Amino acid sequence: MIGKIVKVSGPLIVAEGLADVEMYDVVKVSDKKLIGEVIELRGDRASIQVYEETGGLKVGDEVESTGAPLSVELGPGLIESIFDGIQRPLNVLMQVSGNRIGRGIEVSSLDRNRKWHFVPAVKRGDKVTAGDALGTVQETQVVLHKIMVPFGTEGEVDFIADEGDYTVAELIAIVDGKDLTMTQRWPVRKGRPYKSKMAPDLPMVTGQRVIDTLFPIAKGGVAAVPGPFGSGKTVVQHQLAKWADADIIVYVGCGERGNEMTDVLREFPELKDPRTGEPLMKRTVLIANTSDMPVAAREASIYTGITIAEYFRDMGYTVAIMADSTSRWAEALREMSGRLEEMPGEEGYPAYLASRIAEFYERAGIVHVLGSGDNVGAITAIGAVSPPGGDLSEPVSQGTLRIVKVFWGLSAQLAYRRHFPAIDWLTSYSLYDSSLSDWYSEHVAEDFNSLKAELSFVLQEENQLNEIVRLVGMDALGARDRLTMETAKSIREDYLHQNAFHDVDTYTSLDKQYRMMKLILGFYHDALDALDKGAELDDLLNLPVREQIGRSKYIEESSLARFDEIRRNIKKQINALVSGGGSNA
Repeated sequence: MIGKIVKVSGPLIVAEGLADVEMYDVVKVSDKKLIGEVIELRGDRASIQVYEETGGLKVGDEVESTGAPLSVELGPGLIESIFDGIQRPLNVLMQVSGNRIGRGIEVSSLDRNRKWHFVPAVKRGDKVTAGDALGTVQETQVVLHKIMVPFGTEGEVDFIADEGDYTVAELIAIVDGKDLTMTQRWPVRKGRPYKSKMAPDLPMVTGQRVIDTLFPIAKGGVAAVPGPFGSGKTVVQHQLAKWADADIIVYVGCGERGNEMTDVLREFPELKDPRTGEPLMKRTVLIANTSDMPVAAREASIYTGITIAEYFRDMGYTVAIMADSTSRWAEALREMSGRLEEMPGEEGYPAYLASRIAEFYERAGIVHVLGSGDNVGAITAIGAVSPPGGDLSEPVSQGTLRIVKVFWGLSAQLAYRRHFPAIDWLTSYSLYDSSLSDWYSEHVAEDFNSLKAELSFVLQEENQLNEIVRLVGMDALGARDRLTMETAKSIREDYLHQNAFHDVDTYTSLDKQYRMMKLILGFYHDALDALDKGAELDDLLNLPVREQIGRSKYIEESSLARFDEIRRNIKKQINALVSGGGSNA
């Protein structure tokens, strides 16, 4: 079907003569074949958001419908790839058009020439259903790619290819008369099906102490990282992408500045995965849609990312998707809504903003995937939010907070003090805390949860004592309260502060986190006892072991026995002080 443009308004065009198109169908615009998507229908008129620069389009240009919705191609070759918002590989685009991406370029999302070694998992005559593995491909050293029966297909295997090397376009199976290759397509706005969803009850370990200890996230959970400009949202996202306990990472740079996305593109191929020793890109998919790319493509990039994540989830993998940032995605919704002349909601955002945010986050979760087995896969979704001036009352933040279970609120004041991650321990929260507590007790230490609770209590006490200090000064506090203030300072500077660029401090295992907490709080308890026995606070605070506590974050994971040595030094030096041996004993 071919229509004609009757109006051009930035990334939005209106075409008539398209009575038979459907919502979200993809169209090709003008002789340049620009990619667009139908977002509104009125009679034979269709409003179309164009995912490329619309300069030069004019009334009367042809619009051709493809008759299919915006879809992604799924198969071997996704891992290690860098796509734009509509799944065009950027390295191929550069080969075709150079450093400046040309318009109307059509390239395959997956390499049609590369051969993959296919190992069949079924034989002729077997009964299969959607989600069953027909075979496997070792996509990278760390990702075994399952070639699955696509949704809507089931029956007897009429043909299965022998083990060997095939391209993604070659026939590898025939099921119930349907020819199957190693690829399948899926519309990005439709969630992939599963058997059932479960409540998340396993933590996703990130190696970031303030997150794992105070505000943990579960595998299959959803989290938001809101904060003003310069508070470290992108650094937190990068750290989670590098170190999170997930099999597959999908990182979506949605409308962020080009230099930040460039850092990702440069760093990830060079970073070593702590789980496998291989480069981190061996289990990562990157989607780059920076702020200077067409606004409309920002919306598509989020859906492209979550659909790829669902595909790997269906293989039984744990996937973490990072969206940086959902505020830029919401801005794209606002611009297109304005050009459609829809009734605006709060601050000009469309009235359906909250439901669109919910649709994205609800595609996360831990599920029983399709297939004849009892396999489980999970998607953990973490979205950065960039409220203007850090104002969390604005619509995107509020719409997000109504959906997510974890709130890592970034503080500009902490960032200005060079405290990173700048997650505010007084305003952040995790609703997964209670459901994960049994796991921490069983797999880390029985008293892990009690130590964590005491850590939070000391920080809350410090906040209350600070009010007194501001009014009447530190001298008004007693020795025990001053010790509490010093302990809180140690928690902040020695435990919660973490250097993302330090080889050792960038990642902390749960075992080391437990030992660090026990060290800091152990000194606190012993010092309180010493005060009761007549020791002077200044002598306690000047003990040499205090420096050892402060530097414990730099103890390597292979040398955790040193924590026991420091613990003995605490006991020894405090006992010597109490018995009159002096602080240098």
